[in-house]
Amino acid sequence: MSTAITPPQAPAQSPGIEVPRGLKGVVVTETALSDVRGLEGFYHYRQYSAIELAERRSLEDVWHLMLLGELPDAAARAAFHARTAPLRRLPEALRPLLPALAAATKEAGPLAALGPALSIAAADRGIRPLYDTAPEQRIEDALFATALVPTILTALHRLQHGEQPVEPREDLPYAANHLYMLTGREPAAAEARAIERYLIATVDHGFNASTFTARVIASTGADLVACLVGGLGALSGPLHGGAPSRALDTLDEIGTLDRIDPWIRARVLAGDRIMGFGHPVYRTDDPRSRMLRGVAEGFGGELVDFAVEVERQVLAILAELKPGRELHTNVEFYAGVVMHLCGLPREMFTPTFAAARAIGWSANILEQAADSRIIRPAARYVGPPVPQPVPSA
Repeated sequence: MSTAITPPQAPAQSPGIEVPRGLKGVVVTETALSDVRGLEGFYHYRQYSAIELAERRSLEDVWHLMLLGELPDAAARAAFHARTAPLRRLPEALRPLLPALAAATKEAGPLAALGPALSIAAADRGIRPLYDTAPEQRIEDALFATALVPTILTALHRLQHGEQPVEPREDLPYAANHLYMLTGREPAAAEARAIERYLIATVDHGFNASTFTARVIASTGADLVACLVGGLGALSGPLHGGAPSRALDTLDEIGTLDRIDPWIRARVLAGDRIMGFGHPVYRTDDPRSRMLRGVAEGFGGELVDFAVEVERQVLAILAELKPGRELHTNVEFYAGVVMHLCGLPREMFTPTFAAARAIGWSANILEQAADSRIIRPAARYVGPPVPQPVPSA
């Protein structure tokens, strides 16, 4: 004879601390890597302004800063390039599998196959869980994975368009090599520098959704590439990394100067989101947007002039129809314009963002791996009262 056990009507212990939805503004850990000061319109990598780094240093310098903790001098820069450039080559175990991965994800684009490809490369290399790996080996694994990301992405893109992958060149800097592997031609200096500045500006940006995801996975002791793949999943969402191409789609849909006002008013009054405007943290101009607008204006042309005018009118209409709302242009608006001007197809906008952000994820993964506490928040149950009797089949 069994006896039913009736649970207490109230939880035996507190379910946790109530916090805002989406963890907005909640401090979940300490970091020495970066910070976003939304009220000031400023963000930094370690102790340096991210925008100043984008204006004055190379992507390799920032990569060195994020993973190794300091900006390199000339000798350290050369040593770092010699250390990372050979890691760009596709592992032999991955090469024969890329065509099948590219074919299976042709409609979704190269970002959909990056995760599986990285996992194969990690298995071939023998990358082990962070929990079982010494800090020095974790850094080596991070350099391997982040150096390989652009090579995989560009190879997948070319295969999906009926072209053969272009082998990486060790003599080219990171950004120039990215463009070279994508297009098959050595890029103009202005194009390479524009993409490099974009990449630097998007390496890291506080505890955004993808960075937090990567750190949650790292807190379990999983291997570094598993953490990167989790970050990729979060980045693929239209409300996160999927926005640059959609912002450019908005310019296409508006089409002409005379359509800006009616198109924007209709969207705002309908409550629709306008891609490229608004940010969950910034309450002033996004510094990345300001920088990329300057990059775009350096190229000039009809698209840039149109984008600038769209921005002007959108901000004026938002101020009129949504008074008191702090809505400004975000990074995606001019990122799409700059990448288009540098010859990147739209399906490579978010993958290029991922190539930059993988560096920031890796730095965050390494930092999280040094903390043995697993990230395990609580949830408040709001379903039907319990216990309910289990119905008979």
